[in-house]
Amino acid sequence: SDGAVLARKFIDFPSEKDRLDTQLGRARRGQRENGYRGGNRHMRKVTRINTDHARKVAPAIVRYAVAMDVDVIVMEHLDITGKANGKSKAQRLHMWRKREIQDIVVHQAHRAGIRVRYVNPANTSRLAFDGSGYVLRDNRNASPCRFSTGKQYNCDLNASYNIGARYFIRELLKPVSETKRSRLVAKVPEAERRTRCTLSTLFSLYVELNPQRDS
Repeated sequence: SDGAVLARKFIDFPSEKDRLDTQLGRARRGQRENGYRGGNRHMRKVTRINTDHARKVAPAIVRYAVAMDVDVIVMEHLDITGKANGKSKAQRLHMWRKREIQDIVVHQAHRAGIRVRYVNPANTSRLAFDGSGYVLRDNRNASPCRFSTGKQYNCDLNASYNIGARYFIRELLKPVSETKRSRLVAKVPEAERRTRCTLSTLFSLYVELNPQRDS
């Protein structure tokens, strides 16, 4: 709750991503050569790869949570209702995979006695966790990002810090009276808008709520 990062791990299955990209490429070529239905066979393969990927990633997340003895798994609240037509096929598949992973994580986490909570996803990737503002990303490679201070960082790791921080910020402010909350917001303005909260916001808020620990 003070913002300290106690452990971290990248969970990735690169072979599944390569297979997915290969089949999406074949589906695009099939559609160019044979019309709209030309890539149907490859898209069915993509769906199976997607399902297999979700069923590998989700248990890995829960296993790591159990190993770290966590109480809560925090994820972004993903709402893709009404947005599918505005996204490319690859983007829609990416979102569906995330939702499927979340659904599996919820069921397995509850069986392990771990709670699951959601936070607003707005700006979790766009804002630097150190409070330096918006990050810069390369259109050709979305994994790294550059802070305004010049620091290079992994974009997903940056987002995960902000996601965790937003959960703790909400829990810290929940029992606080309106009068005290107004004073806190005056000292930590970012806490007023949850979509602007980052890990640095949690650092500042914790210090204001626990001044004796800082002395």
